[in-house]
Amino acid sequence: MNAFKPRETLTEQVARHIENLIAFGQLRSGERIYEGAMAKQMDVSHGSIREGLLLLEKRHLVRNVPRKGAFVTPLDDYFVRSLYETLELYLTHTGRKLVRQWQPEDMDRLESLHDQMRACFEKNDLMTFLELGIEYTKASLAYADNYFIVAAIDDLWPSARRCAFVAFQQGGNRVLEDNLAHMEESISAIRARDEDRLANILHRYAMQQCQQVLDAISTSSDRHSE
Repeated sequence: MNAFKPRETLTEQVARHIENLIAFGQLRSGERIYEGAMAKQMDVSHGSIREGLLLLEKRHLVRNVPRKGAFVTPLDDYFVRSLYETLELYLTHTGRKLVRQWQPEDMDRLESLHDQMRACFEKNDLMTFLELGIEYTKASLAYADNYFIVAAIDDLWPSARRCAFVAFQQGGNRVLEDNLAHMEESISAIRARDEDRLANILHRYAMQQCQQVLDAISTSSDRHSE
């Protein structure tokens, strides 16, 4: 018998649609989101939009300001540095547990996702590449064994995807190649059960991607000020 899987709720569908608009730059940093226009565009009620925006606020993509409305969370220096610092802390903690406890099926899963991402890179399939990158990181959380860390990281994924797309827009395929190189190094360290090496890889990667996003934001800002 197949396990029952409830369909995604309307609120989750609305949130995912708006999340994608933000992640891929169709709703810009700091832009106001008008409930009425969004409800008309999606053919849903104002209440559904409002609930979706509340969910996105929890995921750090939207700020609901009393008596003013909902705004896309600004993608600025403070936000980006805070995101990557937090991700590094969580992923290093859980990565050490993975290094100590992984089983053969865990390595098979990580290596399979890496192979799929390389195939997407060669086909220039950016969207699937980004989604598989999230799946790779989720797979590395197999031994997190901490409700609060897993829940917190779940709420950070949308911002991580948003930043990854911003970095790609600026750096192109070089950014994707950096991702693949990081994964290859990580898999090697995990297979060798080398905690300190993995921690060093995660630190370098977090700093590198953070700087790529900051450079992209700076370039975009300079372009708009001209």
